[in-house]
Amino acid sequence: MAAIKRIAFAGIGNMGWPMAANLVKAGFEVTVCDAVPGRAASFAAETGGKAATTPAEAAAGAEAVVIIVPTSKQVAEAVEAMLPSLAKGTLVIDMTSGQPGRTREIAAMLAGHGVAMIDCPVSGGVPRAKTGQLALMAGGEEAEIDRAEPVLKAMGTSIHRCGPIGAGQAMKALNNLVSAGGYLIGIEALLIGQRFGLDPAKMVDVLNASTGMNNSTQKKFKEYVLSRRFDAGFGLDLMVKDLSIALEVGRETTTPTPFAALCREMWASAAAMLGPGADHTAVAKLSEQMSGTVLGGNVEK
Repeated sequence: MAAIKRIAFAGIGNMGWPMAANLVKAGFEVTVCDAVPGRAASFAAETGGKAATTPAEAAAGAEAVVIIVPTSKQVAEAVEAMLPSLAKGTLVIDMTSGQPGRTREIAAMLAGHGVAMIDCPVSGGVPRAKTGQLALMAGGEEAEIDRAEPVLKAMGTSIHRCGPIGAGQAMKALNNLVSAGGYLIGIEALLIGQRFGLDPAKMVDVLNASTGMNNSTQKKFKEYVLSRRFDAGFGLDLMVKDLSIALEVGRETTTPTPFAALCREMWASAAAMLGPGADHTAVAKLSEQMSGTVLGGNVEK
């Protein structure tokens, strides 16, 4: 089968925009579409890609379709809108952190139309999306992942083949579960330390030189919590969605998940407290409120 050259890209939000831009830089012919009016045109003007006003228009003539939107429901809507334009042999690459079961349903429907699908969610956040250094977790037929590899390598530096369709999304949700748990326990440790009299910034340095090191100690606590910026670029609501998917996989596999369930409930409580639009790093404010302590600040009287 001929190499992929023409790509339709649906969803140019915080992650999708730099990912699509890297495809343009790599020499692919990229046509983008987005639910936000004018965003596709702005992308085309800035990057040299092409803009489409509808998903069907974007998919016309494409050999591959990349979709990265917030939920599997929106993936299904994008696929339905594109279906009349999808030729047999087109490859759909779902890079959404979606629901594995729903993805398998979409893949089965597409297979009936001669269209293949793989799932390939990403990890690394906006900074690594911009540099093309994302970690990619792929699920699907080996031959289809092989076919997608040149496209994926333009956006990421490591491709992890996780199993059949849906396996990449299951792995992504479980990765975020581990990340979310590490974040919360780290925040609690900083709060304990500050109330004891330790400097939280120095605590982060010690953790990073010790066995308590994790992604949050390395890349989030100083940058987004102690700075009070809370602007890492990944929504709190999206983290709650991913944790819910992880628990869904847990239920489907009849795996006891008491700690994971508590973790998910704490993140959901923070989302309810902070409201729509909060960055995921702002979950620290829930623990701060419970302890009456602001990290980097003073104990509230």
